[in-house]
Amino acid sequence: MTTAQEPTADYVRLLDPALRPDPYPLFARIRAAGPFRIGTAPVVVFAGHADCTAVLRDPRVSVDRSLATLQMGPMPLYTSSKTPAEQVKPSFLFLDPPDHTRLRRLVSKAFTPRVVQQLEPRITEIVDDLLDKRSAAGVFDGVADFAYPLPVTVICELLGVPLEDEAQLSHWSGLLARTLDPTSRRAAEFQADPAELERAGTELSDYFEELAERRRATPGPDLLSQLIAAEDAGDMLSHQELISTCALLLIAGHETTVNLISNAILALLRRPDELAALRANPERAQGIVEETLRFDPPVQLMPRIAADALTVGGMDIARGDLLVLLIAAAQRDPTVYPDPDRFDPTRESRHLTFGLGAHFCLGAPLARLEARIALTRFAQRLSTPRLLVDPPPYREHVNLRGPAHLPIEVPEILPR
Repeated sequence: MTTAQEPTADYVRLLDPALRPDPYPLFARIRAAGPFRIGTAPVVVFAGHADCTAVLRDPRVSVDRSLATLQMGPMPLYTSSKTPAEQVKPSFLFLDPPDHTRLRRLVSKAFTPRVVQQLEPRITEIVDDLLDKRSAAGVFDGVADFAYPLPVTVICELLGVPLEDEAQLSHWSGLLARTLDPTSRRAAEFQADPAELERAGTELSDYFEELAERRRATPGPDLLSQLIAAEDAGDMLSHQELISTCALLLIAGHETTVNLISNAILALLRRPDELAALRANPERAQGIVEETLRFDPPVQLMPRIAADALTVGGMDIARGDLLVLLIAAAQRDPTVYPDPDRFDPTRESRHLTFGLGAHFCLGAPLARLEARIALTRFAQRLSTPRLLVDPPPYREHVNLRGPAHLPIEVPEILPR
């Protein structure tokens, strides 16, 4: 018999660093227990596919943190030392309609599948350049040498960030991404140095302020110049919204794609037959990307707020309750995915990693394209790669899941 305390204890165990290599057996235990409330706190946890889907589709569910009964701490991504009047406002990631609709519409034109597809030649060039830098045989770090620099280069080029500034923005992005992990916001290991996070938020905000001024004086073909034009056209985009949107695109678009590519590479290295099949048939890459998004998603959970009272999965939810959706558990739900713990790139079942409805991930087409190209070129150009450490070391995040390093022995990196 399961006691009321057991699911809560399992949920807290997700913070244990020892579970980073494989949290999925624990997710299965949590899912089997059904939805539950964390003690007397205004927090309800869902881990089943049907329940998570119902919450994501319900119009009474919000992303606006100000509606939460629970005090949730500083706004993710934007912790800084600025005064309240100077603080960057929440990005549309944390807004509901109509503001969410207005801001998303301004950015969405740059991320349609048709527009993103035009980036394929340039992304392929960036991927090959990264592999060329490591053309000598030896040890190749699949994260530091490959998965990590690719997305930041792509998003910086889209925003019009000068090449010489990419390393600094990558540093800020890595620090501020920590604030996206709601499960461990209170953990000492996570906070590490609050002053450092505050400084990073301030410096990133100041950087985009200065870059926006330069682009306002000398517009270019980049997305930042397009957003400035929308700002100057009237009240569709305020200056603070401009800065918060740039920060969102950099941080959310970078960290999640790094983990997607890293998790997919790890899955292939553990399954040499799949890697060989991809090498022989590049069209398999898309299936590998989609199965990675289900099997080992880069974002493990999604927080939502109940904007009104509702009932999901037999759980009565009060207005203001924090709803924690364990997406990683839902995507191994055996009622939806046959043999859910098997990595199967031919699987046709849809996943929830990019969300549903109005908040479906804007950058999904770009993330899919980057991952597809990265995996294809990895398979084609790395001769018989071998994982040197398994399991590899993982990042400290509970929510943003991915290895910190992927040391790979590579006898040869083939020419383009």
